[in-house]
Amino acid sequence: MLSTTTTTLLLAASSLVAAQTTVNGSDNFVNAAFKAFTGDPFQKYTLTAAGINASFIPYGARLTNLYVCDQNGTMQDVVVGYDNATQYLHDSETNHTYFGAVVGRYANRIKNGTFEIDGQTSTIPDNEHGGLNPLHGGFVGYDQQNWTIASQTGNSITFVFYDQAQQGFPGDLLNVATYTLTDEPAWISRIVSIPLNDATPIMLANHVYWNLGAFVDEEAVTVLNDTLYMPYADRIIEVDSILIPTGAINVTNGTAFDFTKPGKQIGSSIFAPLDQNGLNGSSYDNAFILDRPRYAMEDPALEVLQLSSPSTGIQLSLQTNQQGLQIYTCGGQNGTIAVKADQQHLTNTTYVERYGCVVIETQDWIDGINQPQWGRDQYQIFTPTTEPALNYAKYTFSTLN
Repeated sequence: MLSTTTTTLLLAASSLVAAQTTVNGSDNFVNAAFKAFTGDPFQKYTLTAAGINASFIPYGARLTNLYVCDQNGTMQDVVVGYDNATQYLHDSETNHTYFGAVVGRYANRIKNGTFEIDGQTSTIPDNEHGGLNPLHGGFVGYDQQNWTIASQTGNSITFVFYDQAQQGFPGDLLNVATYTLTDEPAWISRIVSIPLNDATPIMLANHVYWNLGAFVDEEAVTVLNDTLYMPYADRIIEVDSILIPTGAINVTNGTAFDFTKPGKQIGSSIFAPLDQNGLNGSSYDNAFILDRPRYAMEDPALEVLQLSSPSTGIQLSLQTNQQGLQIYTCGGQNGTIAVKADQQHLTNTTYVERYGCVVIETQDWIDGINQPQWGRDQYQIFTPTTEPALNYAKYTFSTLN
């Protein structure tokens, strides 16, 4: 049973329809928003535009394939995942990689699994590090939910998920993820979340594993030779030995975390111990702060990242309204997951090895709800009287000259 009145729900949905201008037919949209999921959560829905096509499934509102042209004009699938979509369920029960899914209600980690809003403490199930902290929303996050399809055209699809105070988060939340392909070519992800009754933290994110080299040759088996450029990533959130923020913020300039200048390869500093408070390793899994120009603090058109592969010549340019980027270079992959059939270009079957991919999460400062000195409440705590939470990301593809 819905925990708010029908009038409140309809008003919330009407507001969301106004915000989601690409959704056609408000009556159909409202009906889809609040009905239980039916159908096959693993059915692939394919969108197309000039020079790009992508497939999604309702399970986790998840991107499963994304094809763009390489420097030779050949279409390459540049995301890691599974050919058989039911494998994503098996993955959730075993490796739990979060391949291609929307993660939430709060992406990343929350210290001790607790936070306080207006004097009320909430506790989220701790599903990582043997029960020390929650990751990506608790035991059953948004990546394991079956999202309802509210609208679909040839180049756009809208998924809806209604969260009734799940996993200990306060209040009910209406979530809408609209994915659109354009002829640039580009993929645009727009995720809108509206609290219906209580103040709540919201930080959803796409969790796509990229390999722009598409495993076409031995060099592309990892992303170590890929070039990463983040011109505004001047600072990084310091973490402890289990990747929980300490509250400190460090400058990236001159360190292994400095990607503020063009031309730096991901692997150029990765083997120098990335030492942070006892966390020693040779893989990035870090939250970079985007020190955006004052004129573009929340400008969704600001380009904050470029990633390119020498093997295919494919380049990804990222624009977002978010204030941070979590970069993970797949240090946890160990060669047990096979790449998809269209990515098996080598003589021997290729597996996703360590450094075989890179995750780019557009989001705010992780665990900001437990770091009041950072002043992130306006970007992370939302109520029925605030603007909805909006995570906008645009991934534009081209080839190197």
